[in-house]
Amino acid sequence: MDSPPPVVVARGEAVREVPPEIAVVHVRTAAKGRDRESVLERLTERSAAIAATLDGFAAAIERRETTGLHVHPQTKRRGEEVAAYHGSIGTQVLVTDFTVLGDLMLRLAAEELTTVDGPWWQLRPGSRAGAEARRAAITDALSRAAEYASAVGAEIAELVEINDGPGGFDEGYTPMAFAAGGARARGAESGPALDLEPEAQTVRAQVRVTVTISRPTLPGRPTST
Repeated sequence: MDSPPPVVVARGEAVREVPPEIAVVHVRTAAKGRDRESVLERLTERSAAIAATLDGFAAAIERRETTGLHVHPQTKRRGEEVAAYHGSIGTQVLVTDFTVLGDLMLRLAAEELTTVDGPWWQLRPGSRAGAEARRAAITDALSRAAEYASAVGAEIAELVEINDGPGGFDEGYTPMAFAAGGARARGAESGPALDLEPEAQTVRAQVRVTVTISRPTLPGRPTST
């Protein structure tokens, strides 16, 4: 009875640095007042101002969405009497045109009682860069398997299995901190433009392949027939 063919298991990996595809910016505007109605009114006005700013950059924005509205009372010490109300509303913005990103962030930060965080550089889910890294990792794994086979005088016969290695696949995600309040941003508005350099995203892929090989011809041993 013939014995099963020898098997080789090899790991492959690939690391690529690619430009980001999306910049994520978080915008939050706040309001404070003695009553809930005035806080909601101010939030509505400031939210409308932010929306108007975003409208001016519509061609550069892929998507924008409200991330949360918060209104809460501040009570006086040792009692339940309300001293003031605080409120805030957040917006997440996905930007694809990085040439106007700095200007957009300065404009947003110039709004009253508004905080801007970001940009967070990202790749799109299912980015082509990921597929290219995985293919490169498979090529690397097969090349290693062929080297192992060649070292014992054999060749790859059939591919049995491909699966993710221990590290699997990792897409780049790089934050860049930027936060400004209204007063500081208004001063910056009259100065030079804010030039942001997109940071390269690191994409890693690891795979493991299992292959069968032809019968080894080890030195000093006759080839079986």
